[in-house]
Amino acid sequence: MAVQANFENIASYLQQFSHDRSIPPLEKWNPDYCGEMDLVIKANGEWWHEGRPIRRQKMVDLFAKILWKEQDDYFLKTPVEKIKIQVEDAPLLISAVDQVEIDGKQYLQMTTQNQDVFVIDAEHPIYMRAFDGEMRPYVKVRYELEALVQRNVFYHLVNYGELYDEPNCTCLKLHSGDAQFTLCM
Repeated sequence: MAVQANFENIASYLQQFSHDRSIPPLEKWNPDYCGEMDLVIKANGEWWHEGRPIRRQKMVDLFAKILWKEQDDYFLKTPVEKIKIQVEDAPLLISAVDQVEIDGKQYLQMTTQNQDVFVIDAEHPIYMRAFDGEMRPYVKVRYELEALVQRNVFYHLVNYGELYDEPNCTCLKLHSGDAQFTLCM
């Protein structure tokens, strides 16, 4: 099947989810591998198809719902096809952080640029890792997918945490519910 046909088939399939914010049950789908698509998620969060940026945020939001990761490879996955794409860094970006109270405990709530909302906990940890020679903060979102915490969001995170110095680095201690996370830079 031609790459353009795959892009159009996936876009058509996703229209049924366009009003629904929930993520489809990707873990239950075992479609055949259909090849690669010229789709790249850039390190800055932009989605490019065939060398051009995808400008329609609704389209990006729909494709983000069917992102899937296996080992170090990324795919768009539907019940009938699995198409490999390229991801330069993390496929998602964290665009907002808030503090919310749940059952009397304070949690850090993250929102991706595609409107995924979740709290930081053992299933969704926040951590530092290197990319392109620089230590950057990331969060595990779903299905082994991670999101880069954007710089402006990280500055807000500092307000919710406690900074302290260690030999050779500065650390940020964060609490979310009963979980504690330490980010050293």
